[in-house]
Amino acid sequence: MASSYSPSSSLFSLSNFNILIIACILLATTANPVLGSYYKSIFSFGDSLADTGNGLYSRPNEYVARLPYGETYFHRVTGRFCDGRVVLDFIADAVGLPLLPPYLGSSNKDLRQGVNFAVGGATALDSSFFEERKITVVTNDSLGVQLGWFKQLLPSLCNPSSDDCHEYLKTSLILMGEIGGNDYNHPFYQGRSLEEIRNFVPKIINAISLAIKELIKEGAVTFMVPGNLPIGCSAMYLTLFKSPNKEDYDGSGCIKWLNEFSVHHNKFLLKELAVLREEYPNVKIIYADYYNVAMKFYKSPELLGFTGGALKACCGGKGPYNCNRDVHCGSVGAKVCDYPLTFVSWDGIHLTEAAYKFLADGLMRENHQFFFPENDRIITTTTDRDQAL
Repeated sequence: MASSYSPSSSLFSLSNFNILIIACILLATTANPVLGSYYKSIFSFGDSLADTGNGLYSRPNEYVARLPYGETYFHRVTGRFCDGRVVLDFIADAVGLPLLPPYLGSSNKDLRQGVNFAVGGATALDSSFFEERKITVVTNDSLGVQLGWFKQLLPSLCNPSSDDCHEYLKTSLILMGEIGGNDYNHPFYQGRSLEEIRNFVPKIINAISLAIKELIKEGAVTFMVPGNLPIGCSAMYLTLFKSPNKEDYDGSGCIKWLNEFSVHHNKFLLKELAVLREEYPNVKIIYADYYNVAMKFYKSPELLGFTGGALKACCGGKGPYNCNRDVHCGSVGAKVCDYPLTFVSWDGIHLTEAAYKFLADGLMRENHQFFFPENDRIITTTTDRDQAL
C-alpha cells in the first residue's frame, strides 16, 4: 500500500529525519570505533592477560596450545590464554592497527606498527628474586627481559643515532601490562603468607616504574598502565581459599581479603604513576582501572549479559567454580560451557573474550581522549550493558 508524504508531516519532518539519520549512525558504530590513526604503533609488555602467542615459543603450554583456547574468534589456537581476543586486541582494532604479533614468533615480519612482548606467566620482578625465596615461577621472561627484547628490536624500526627513534615513538602507544599479577599468584598458590607477599608490593611497583623510565629515555611518551584485577573474584582463588565463614565474602561472592590485597597494589601503583607524571610532565600516563571496571560484571553479571555467571569458569574441572588445579582447561576431563560469551571467567584464572571486550570498551569509553586524541568526541552505541551501568 502506497503512503503519501507531506513536507508538513510531523512524522517525516526535517528534525525527525535528522534524528533518524543520527540513530542509524549510532547503531552502525561500536563502543570502540576506529576514529582515526593517531597512534602508528603499539608496543605491549605483560603476562598472560596480554600474551598473544609468546608463551607458545617461550614456555610451550600443553593446554593453551590446543582447543578450546581460541575457539570463539580465531577458531584455532593462537597462544592467547582465552577463548578469543584479549584487551590488547580490542584496543589495537579500535585505533586502526592490526592485531599485534608475538615478538618471539615475528621473524621476517614488518613490526613498525608494533609488537607484543607479553609472556604468559611473566613477572615484573626478575626470576632471581623468587629463586632467592624458593618460590617457583614458570618463566624467566620477566618485564626486564621483555624490555631487553624491545631495545634489541628498536634499531630495526628506527635510527637510534639520530632523533628518528624519538619521532617514531611519539606516535606509539605503550601498554605496560597488566604485569605484577604473577608476582603474587605464584607465592599465593604455593602457600606463602599474606604478610610476606605484601612486602613484595613496593618492589613490584618499582620494577614497573623503572621499565617506564627506560622507555621514556628511548622516546616513548604515551603509556597505559593497568592495575590488578580483583583476584578475590577469580575462580582459582575462590577454589584455593574457600572459606566456611560467610564474613570472608562480599555480596558478589568474592573473597574480601584478596580483593583488599588487589586494592593495596593498585594504590601503590597509582601513587607511583602520580610521581612519574610530575617527573615527566610531557609524558602521558593513564592508569587503566581494571579493578573497578571488572567489579561491574562481578556485581551485576546477569544484568550485563553474563548469564552463565561471573565466578564459575567456563572451561575447567570439577568443583563449585568448575575449576581445580588437577584438571586444566584443554586437558582430558575438562568441561567447556556451550556459550563462553555468557561467562566472565574462561579457565578459572583468565577471562573470556566477552569479559575482555567489556574491560576494553569501559576503559576506552572512560578515557576516549587518551585513546583517540585527534577526535573531539566519540559517538558510541548505548547497549543494554551500558544502560545497566
